[in-house]
Order: sequence, then structure tokens, then C-alpha cells
Amino acid sequence: MAMHFDLVDLRLLVRVAEFSSLTRGAESSHISLAAASTRIKNLEESLGTKLLFRSSQGMTLTPPGQTFLQHALQVLGQIENMRGDMQEYAKGIKGHLRIFANTTALGEFLPPVLGCYLQSHPDINISLRERLSHDIVRAVLEDHADIGVVAGTVNTENLEIIPYRTDRLVLVVPRSHALDTCPGIDFVQTLDLVHVGLHEASALHGFLRQVCDRMHRQLQLRIQVGNFETACRMIEAHVGVGVLPESAARRHTQTMDIRIVPLQDPWAIRDMHVCVRNLETMPTFARDLIALLAADAQNTARPV
Repeated sequence: MAMHFDLVDLRLLVRVAEFSSLTRGAESSHISLAAASTRIKNLEESLGTKLLFRSSQGMTLTPPGQTFLQHALQVLGQIENMRGDMQEYAKGIKGHLRIFANTTALGEFLPPVLGCYLQSHPDINISLRERLSHDIVRAVLEDHADIGVVAGTVNTENLEIIPYRTDRLVLVVPRSHALDTCPGIDFVQTLDLVHVGLHEASALHGFLRQVCDRMHRQLQLRIQVGNFETACRMIEAHVGVGVLPESAARRHTQTMDIRIVPLQDPWAIRDMHVCVRNLETMPTFARDLIALLAADAQNTARPV
């Protein structure tokens, strides 16, 4: 059976669910109660299931109604996003780039490049999201992202790849820690220590959790923070040790009493790549950013 929905139906059901009242839902949707009742009835007939039932709390969603509500909210949200994007074009915005990147690229390498790019492209907006590398690849493949910056060994499928940076993960300890003069250490040897980590949603936290899962071990997190600087300050205060990108750690050793201990695990050395679906078919403003990223990689000495 073909199902046909219109936006009035979707908004009406959302309003009825919000107020638990068909009357108030109709008023909020600026339609009569009779018209609202007919729309709900036709919608239920089209779906072949009841969406609402009357209870002591008013109009309540049935389980199918709850499912329908979630989809309705997603559709209406996407329409609002589309409206916002179109308004940006009306205001002079000529393009929008969606970039997904891993924690190190997001926090250390991309800000100056994107700052330079946006200064020379005032009519472009950018959405920047932090994700794990395999999630970034999937997002680019499925057209949820225009540009991805991934790190480490990851299957990039049929995407086009541009080499970007190399960084490594290191252990950061406070000065006078038992390991502060250690020439190198395996990650597994740190798991008996309490750690300062990044928040749950960070790509670096997700990556380290995957490493621990493969070892059938757990990371003993004493505290989780939002960025590299705060992590280093907590480590300096002897809250714990932490695994951070060497680029960030070296920057903060200049102002904090912390020490760097190289991790000897092969996965600690992280080659980064920019990935796109098809560079030739990308708009000029997107290729301009790719060119800046490539130039940034060439002009920066890579650590060994």
C-alpha cells in the first residue's frame, strides 16, 4: 500500500503529542478540530494502525505513534536545516563544507588552515565534526561529509586519499613522576596507572577504548576533560597520566611541568590523510581547501 504524508500531518501529530490534546494540537497547527480529527483518521487508515488513543492524561501515542513521531521529528528537523541552508544562500553564502576529522587534526592542525581558508572565502560556511577514523570514512562514502581527515591504519575503501600529517601518541606524566625519564613504554604498561582522559565523545577516547578492548583490559580514568590543555594541566597537578598527541604535549611542555614518554606501540605513530569521494567533481571552493591542506602538509616538517 502506498503511503502519502504531508508536512501538515507531520506537524499536527507532533503538536498533538506535545500537548497530549487533539484540540490544542489543532489550535497550534492553525486548523479546525474537525479538520485535525479527519487528518489523523486518514493518516491512521493510510498506515493501517492506530497512532493515538484517549487516556486519563489526554491523547497518548501508541507504540506505532511513538515510532511515527520520531520519524516526523527527523523529517521536520531536516527541513529546518534545509531552510537554514537556503537562507544562507539568500544572504550571500555561496557554499557549505562538511568536514569530519579525528581528535588530533581537529585540535592541533586544522584551526590555522581553516582560519586562513575562511578569511579568503568569506562566502563559505563550514561544519566541523569530530569522529573516529572508520566513522569518517563511512560518512564521506555515504555523502554525510565532504572532506574527511583520518589517522592510523584504516580502510579508506574507494575514496581518493591525499597525505596530510604525521603525529604520534605519547604518554604524558607530571615532572618527578617515576616514568618521567623513561625512554619509552608500551601502552599496556600504563594500564595499571590512573589516567586523565578526554570526554566520552572524543575520537581519541574512542580509539584508546578500542585498543583496550583488543587487550581485554580497561583504562582507569580518574577524570575526563574537554581538551588537550586541560588534560595537561590535570596531569601537571598529579591527577594521573594521559595519552595525548605529541604535537599537543610538546606545545604544553613549554609552559607546564610535564614530561613526554614515547609510546612504543606501532599504532602510536599516526599517519593522517585527507579523504574525499572525487576531487575532480568537487566545487572549486572545496578544492581550494584541499590545496591548502596539501600545502600545509608540505610546509610542515613531520616528526619521526
